[in-house]
Amino acid sequence: MQSTAYGASLAGGAFDFESYVKKPQTALRVLSWVFSIVVFASITAEGYTNPQEHSDPRCMFNDNDTACSYAVGIGILAFLGCVVFLLLDAYFPNISSAKDRKYIVIGDLAFSATWMFLWFICFCVLANQWSKTTAQYIRADAARAVIAFSFFSIVTWFLLSYFAFARYREGLSEFNQDYTDPVHDHTSPYPPAQSSYQQESFPSSQGQQGEYQPPTY
Repeated sequence: MQSTAYGASLAGGAFDFESYVKKPQTALRVLSWVFSIVVFASITAEGYTNPQEHSDPRCMFNDNDTACSYAVGIGILAFLGCVVFLLLDAYFPNISSAKDRKYIVIGDLAFSATWMFLWFICFCVLANQWSKTTAQYIRADAARAVIAFSFFSIVTWFLLSYFAFARYREGLSEFNQDYTDPVHDHTSPYPPAQSSYQQESFPSSQGQQGEYQPPTY
């Protein structure tokens, strides 16, 4: 019987804060959490300007409100996703069901890969729009910080995807959900036990049971 599944004890275990902090996934999630705050907070606080020739605030990335809204949206969702998976990582050793652990690891892999792709799109869009920006009233430092941390987010979410995939493969090798009856398992070196009982045969010279034979003098 396997004692571990997807990197933790199969029967569940106590929370170990020291090992939890030392995990690379924990550090990467914290970094991704900080990067997402920098992106959406910078755009929310300094990403919109209100020039004299316009009555409504405009996005600092070439007046493209879609670019700012996209970056803020995925930044907030990445922030919430990091919080959720940090809590799941802390609670993971207490989950005794290997099937539930598998679903969590698959969800982690899917979410990390998706956000890596979304941050890549965000970086490309913001860099492209910033290259077309000609206004002089834009806060250049804030715009460059948003672009830089969008790129850093690609790296951290890529590493999170890698570790999630490695944990998924480790779980498949550690825990086998298919059980094979030893009677039908032809790879076993031991032959199956005989289910029938064969009566011991007696010599025919003793005669049939119940037949009387006179003594010989």
